[in-house]
Amino acid sequence: MIPQDTVNKILDAAQIVDVVSDFVSLKRRGANFVACCPFHNEKTPSFYVSPSKGIYKCFGCGKSGSAVGFVMEHENLSYSEALKYLAKKYGIPVIEKEESAEDIAKRQRSESLLLVSEFAHKFFVSSLDTDEGRTIGKAYFRSRGLEEETIRKYGLGWAPRDRQALCKEALAKGYKEEYLVDAGLVIKYDDGHLADRFFDRVMFPVHSVSGRVIAFGGRTLRSDKTVAKYVNSPETEIYDKSRSLYGIWFAKGEMSRQDKCFLVEGYLDVLSMHQLGIQNVVASSGTSLTVPQIRLIKKFTENVTIMYDGDSAGIKAAIRGIGLVLKEGLNVKVVLLPDGDDPDSYSRKHSLEEVQSFIAANEQDFIEFKTELLLGEARGDPLKKANLINDIADTIALIPDAVKRSVYAQASADKFDIDSGILFSRIRRTREKMIEDDRKAAERERSRSSAGSLAPDIPGPQDVPLPDYEDTPSYQDEPAAPGLQGFEYPSLAASEKDLLTFILRHGRTLLEFESDSDFYSPDGQYSVADFIRDCLEADGFSMENTAYRRLYDSYFNLYDADDNYSQEEIIRIMLNGPDRISADMVADITQEKHMLSVRSFEAAMTAQATMLVTYVPRAIQVYQLKRIDVEVNNLNRKLKDAPEEEMLPILGQIQEYIGLRKKLEEELGRVM
Repeated sequence: MIPQDTVNKILDAAQIVDVVSDFVSLKRRGANFVACCPFHNEKTPSFYVSPSKGIYKCFGCGKSGSAVGFVMEHENLSYSEALKYLAKKYGIPVIEKEESAEDIAKRQRSESLLLVSEFAHKFFVSSLDTDEGRTIGKAYFRSRGLEEETIRKYGLGWAPRDRQALCKEALAKGYKEEYLVDAGLVIKYDDGHLADRFFDRVMFPVHSVSGRVIAFGGRTLRSDKTVAKYVNSPETEIYDKSRSLYGIWFAKGEMSRQDKCFLVEGYLDVLSMHQLGIQNVVASSGTSLTVPQIRLIKKFTENVTIMYDGDSAGIKAAIRGIGLVLKEGLNVKVVLLPDGDDPDSYSRKHSLEEVQSFIAANEQDFIEFKTELLLGEARGDPLKKANLINDIADTIALIPDAVKRSVYAQASADKFDIDSGILFSRIRRTREKMIEDDRKAAERERSRSSAGSLAPDIPGPQDVPLPDYEDTPSYQDEPAAPGLQGFEYPSLAASEKDLLTFILRHGRTLLEFESDSDFYSPDGQYSVADFIRDCLEADGFSMENTAYRRLYDSYFNLYDADDNYSQEEIIRIMLNGPDRISADMVADITQEKHMLSVRSFEAAMTAQATMLVTYVPRAIQVYQLKRIDVEVNNLNRKLKDAPEEEMLPILGQIQEYIGLRKKLEEELGRVM
């Protein structure tokens, strides 16, 4: 078995566009890519690849899935073989082993740390609405120009002045001291005394790419210079700051749609630009830009614009970032703001149109940026100019694409009026040294991997138990309708798919029923998934079509696992898991083109919550109607061959079902 941490590395590295492009010529169309399908003959492209969702879908033949699924389908490989193929493509060593009890314990521990972190997030958010939180924390956010909607959307909060506020609340709720300490939320002193790491600070939660809260940044509002301005979460089993980007959860869709990412430095830089309307923005808060962070960006776009302060520190950070971004094969530009401004302050002082115009006018290619910067330092000194040219050549040498290197080298030779052969020679020598250094580093990494170190991130697809299924359907007499082959109960298939669509898209969303609703519960709120499951179980129903039942059970196995994967994580695991039937259906149901009708509902309603409390119960009622029709048809067939003494009870059952159907039709406003 491939160790789970290795599987996670492979899935994190695999970019759907990059993988599919090895076999298919893709063309960008909006946020997606299109091509003629490699799985059937066609002249008009109907094969779509979505970078933000990480899936492919052909609307001609219906094939769909993730990067792993594409390799399995195209190359006729098993799940394990497809993972090994991708590992080789991305240079990830694979050493197979059996998962031990210790490995399972570590995986469960990581999930526990995530749950503790998410509890802390809810605590900080609720604390912002206390008298202390409103007076200090919310007042600060407002002073920085943040609107209420932005504060709520990004989950900003307040850590109370009481040094044990979070600790006491968490312990009272049953969370273990061990996890509070190991998640970096609580400090345990030598005498056993516990204290909150974050207190008397405004709080910025850090989300993973799948939307789970993994860390925090806390800013003091005191002017006392002896107090650190920022306190950040330490690195933990769930948080590696070198692999995290602030804002990635909220920015990734727009990064894919715009095919561009703006890279800034701080929390407020991200928040102010997002609020202004530029949402393809992330920050490397708390750390210098790293290679894993760049690779995370590359999953959604290959175009990066570094947008730092115009002071000397910002310029140095931009120069360092250029080399790292280029080496990972991305296209990089630089925008330096006027000295004294950062993206936060500049966004608050200008309109969206003004900021967009400034970026368009001042965005520089990396060669132009470095040339202007370094020529100013050379000031006619021939030796300094030679060093500048060598510096530019060494930067070009970082570009992995040979064509791009050649174009940039020729452009630079023309700019400096030197023989291009000299520049190409320097670039070649630099690349040879760089490749040798990388080879040695890879050897060292392989040696470390051979030692068998394990550091699981999140539970992955190999950990998901697949349910067992009986082959015998409960309604054996219902004939399959033409065009619906593959479904045992075609009359139920459309309704079952509707229910699964709500589960897969909105499973963890809370349904906010009005107090006069039949579904209102004073004890708490239903999630969409819980509501649908409870309704089906109350009626004694389950998904009757085996393929949909398999998908339904796989979802709830994850939904209930250790109390909670995020919705995004459930979808990610199902897409990348070994159960390819479920993976293909998940990709099919979550693909945007299949959601046009639901999107039109969303656009017509005042809020998504309103849409859900209206249409989820309606979908349940429609399913109940379909089930009644199936039962009535079965009873009618049974009636034909029944002895005379059994006819009256059967007719009574039929009348009972007809009465239920009439009641449901009245509730749906569909009285015949």
